[in-house]
Amino acid sequence: MGWHGYLALWCVVLGAVALVGYGRSLAGVTRGQRAVRVMGRIERVTEPRHGSSGREGIAVVIIFRDPATGQEFTVTNDGECGDRISTAWTGREIGIRYPPGRPHAYRFTTDPDAGRSGLGWPNFAVFLIYVGLVVVASIDWGWPWALVGFGVPWTLLGATYLPGAIRDSRLRIEGLASSGPVPGRVIAVLKDVTVDEDGDTATSHTPVVTFTTHDGTAVTAYRTVGLSDTARSRGRDLTIHYHPDNPAVFTTDLAAEHRSRVGEIAFAVGALLAGVAAAVTGGILIAS
Repeated sequence: MGWHGYLALWCVVLGAVALVGYGRSLAGVTRGQRAVRVMGRIERVTEPRHGSSGREGIAVVIIFRDPATGQEFTVTNDGECGDRISTAWTGREIGIRYPPGRPHAYRFTTDPDAGRSGLGWPNFAVFLIYVGLVVVASIDWGWPWALVGFGVPWTLLGATYLPGAIRDSRLRIEGLASSGPVPGRVIAVLKDVTVDEDGDTATSHTPVVTFTTHDGTAVTAYRTVGLSDTARSRGRDLTIHYHPDNPAVFTTDLAAEHRSRVGEIAFAVGALLAGVAAAVTGGILIAS
């Protein structure tokens, strides 16, 4: 069987995966669609101990209610419990998902709507089919087809993403600047050591920041960017700018946050222009 045959097999197998996935999604029987999704409430926050590991997140106690039975559950985030909770305060709502009828198999999620459609794998299968078709077009008809095959979807993706990114960045900066700053403090520095396959070790330090909002909410959060000499930052006083609607969005340097957002938008614009340039160049080469 030649490589065209392997490509056909590639497309058939992935096409079957996509069709089954889309069918299951339309029927509403994917794991993501069947999962029960509720909001839990943080009842207690334990401040991390200086020098401990930050892998499991800030220790919290959360209460949620199973809508099917009305039973209330009090749980913690000890061990493997889904997304790490890196910002916590008493009263904060946290997304929780679990299989139907199995609330003890709960997982925390920072994005309760993620995976709700169950289309992740089918869409990925369609993407792989597209990649295979672009490859065969490039080999059979010439490499400019690879530029077109890359540039067109990349441009469409960038054109779809960019307006929302600009809007979100603007709202984030406006929100951070809308309320006055509050004092904060680094209360602990967490330490994690990893060893790679060659036996080399790498040490990471995660400062833990606390601050109190204007309405009296005490926030405990990891702060992985914006602090210098993180290993020795314990006890450092900070100025915190936070979003009044969501204290999980905060910064210790408003000007640096603005520069970062501008840099992200500039990168997104550059990526969009790269897609346009690739598509136009490929089209010109094919036509010439």
